[in-house]
Amino acid sequence: MAFGTLDPSADADTEVMSEINMTPLVDVMLVLLIVFIVTIPILKQAVNVELPTATSQAQATKPETITLSVDAQGSYFWNQTQVSPEALGPMLSAEAGKTPQPELHIYGDKAARYEFVAQAMASAQQAGLKKIGFVTEPQR
Repeated sequence: MAFGTLDPSADADTEVMSEINMTPLVDVMLVLLIVFIVTIPILKQAVNVELPTATSQAQATKPETITLSVDAQGSYFWNQTQVSPEALGPMLSAEAGKTPQPELHIYGDKAARYEFVAQAMASAQQAGLKKIGFVTEPQR
């Protein structure tokens, strides 16, 4: 693909050829066209198969989420209902026996003593709950 000549004996009046040679591009496009024409009928040929029908069962329901809040005074709130520390253990045991087990989200007040939150965690562990998580506010 030459754009001009470097021959010093040539005239200065010879023109520089600045056109792109389109022949290779047309050749590539024709080859691609032939490839697509040949392969498309092959792709559309399929074996006709009669597929069986099946019924599916309803998907298992997601486990519920229990929120256990501990305020600054050490009071426990089970889904926004205040409960005594003595009643917390049996409630957690009852929830641990369910299938699927619910998730326990513990909301601890920033001013609450760690002792109250640790007691709630220990009660949940003794009850047999597997999914326990702490909920915090993101830093700003």
